[in-house]
Amino acid sequence: MATATRPGAAGGAGAETAPRRASLVLLALIVVAAVANLNLTVANVALPDIGRAFDAGQTTLDLIAIGYSLGLAGSVLYLGAVGDRYGRRMMLVLGVLLSVPACLLAAYAPDAGVLLAGRLLGGISAGMAYPTTLALITALWSGPARIRAIALWSGIGGAITALGPMLAGLVLQHFWWGSAFLLTLPLAVVALVLALACVPSHVNETTDTVDHLGGVLSMVFVAALVVTINFAPVPGAGALATGTALVTLAAGAGFFLRQHRARSPLYDLHVAGRRIFWVAAVGGIIVFGSLMGAIFVGQQYLQDVLGYSPLRAGVAILPAAVCMVGFAPLSARLTHALGSGFTLLSGYLFCLLSFLTMLLLWKQGSSYWVVGLAFAFLGAGVGLAGTPASHSLTSSVPTRRAGMASGTADLQRDLGGAIMQSILGALLTAGYASVIAKSVASSPNRSKITGSVQSQLEKSFAGAQQVAQRYPQYASKITAAAKSAFLSGDQWAYAAAIIGVLLGAALVFFMFPRQEAEIALLGQYRAEDSQPAAVPARAPRPRAAHRKR
Repeated sequence: MATATRPGAAGGAGAETAPRRASLVLLALIVVAAVANLNLTVANVALPDIGRAFDAGQTTLDLIAIGYSLGLAGSVLYLGAVGDRYGRRMMLVLGVLLSVPACLLAAYAPDAGVLLAGRLLGGISAGMAYPTTLALITALWSGPARIRAIALWSGIGGAITALGPMLAGLVLQHFWWGSAFLLTLPLAVVALVLALACVPSHVNETTDTVDHLGGVLSMVFVAALVVTINFAPVPGAGALATGTALVTLAAGAGFFLRQHRARSPLYDLHVAGRRIFWVAAVGGIIVFGSLMGAIFVGQQYLQDVLGYSPLRAGVAILPAAVCMVGFAPLSARLTHALGSGFTLLSGYLFCLLSFLTMLLLWKQGSSYWVVGLAFAFLGAGVGLAGTPASHSLTSSVPTRRAGMASGTADLQRDLGGAIMQSILGALLTAGYASVIAKSVASSPNRSKITGSVQSQLEKSFAGAQQVAQRYPQYASKITAAAKSAFLSGDQWAYAAAIIGVLLGAALVFFMFPRQEAEIALLGQYRAEDSQPAAVPARAPRPRAAHRKR
């Protein structure tokens, strides 16, 4: 099998390997990943404008915000396995190409339904390209060189995710809401050229068959789970939420059984059961989900409550991007010197400080230094935790399972983002609607408020603003009530995020091995993974031997 790797250090367990033109290859992979990372958050800053343009409720806005993450999280395991089997660079190129029509569909959508479809298609295009970037880093680099490459990939990727709202705010100052979805088009062109020119083909790819049934079940499971979380708190949507919850359980059970029985499972449950792998996977989901959830709620807080313009709201997140890039090299050094568990916990500490700042200090009329401080803490946390989370996944699997490891790393960001945004968005929606309902019930003009007006008020902040425009004599009171309701809902969201961070930190502290035990376990995994390689592919009766085992 063709490979572009070359030894970069003496042989042995700690040897470094890297591809020819390593800097250019890594640049190409980071730019391809940037197309996906930028698309993750550009919708957040446009949500208030989208809500006004389509008269969309908070639940609809939640779905639009997470649509991209949903498409990516649902497809990433399946498409990562397809790339492992049929060609990673091919999937890289196809994913970048598909992102172009997806961006155009979202930008020029005539209604919220088409916009959501464009976001889902964009997520699927990222599911083709994004997991391949980390899979190729795993296949092309090893040793400390791999840790450094992952640190740059993770830190820059996280920073671009945080920069998305700022860039979207910049174009929204001059153009319509759809212009935010066109930002990635020039980047996609650059990514395509670099991928074709620099990324090698057919590096340590597998010849195993792809578990297509498992892939379909994984997509159904993730999609049903996210939809259930979003609709569970919506009044009148109980039947839908119950139905999707049943689909989630059925698809999850089917996927689990399929992976136990399939000859070439999509997701190797034996490998996934390794302590370093599954603890890092769950820990990363919470960390990266915290980033997406904070940006999602924070953008609405900045624009709806503090009255920031889209550009100013996007720029407000800049401390997160700066700290993510700044802390990535430190994360690589700490991971190498003190172990992944210590570095993960350090990241959790900063994430906790971020959400405590939001919970306690983000009020109506808060100054920017409070906003910037929370985002700086968040950026430091993700910058520290991103490298050990991804490195632990890729180091604890055989190279032939690189797609599984990279798919899980992507799930950390995308499923974590979809789940955290869904949970925080659902709590924000429930808290907002509850306070608005109480305000309407206690209003001296209660008899004049029709059912349709109350429904519009409870739907979202944008809905309340539209009512305020129709009744200018009550505009100040309506706006004040909507801001108060939003602040109540976001308190619910931040409290839930704090609980999630504390649970994740407890998991890492008690379950992730300390540095010496981590090194020993990784050595044990490598020894286990080398056993199949000792049996040549042309060995006599390999299938009979397999059945005997």
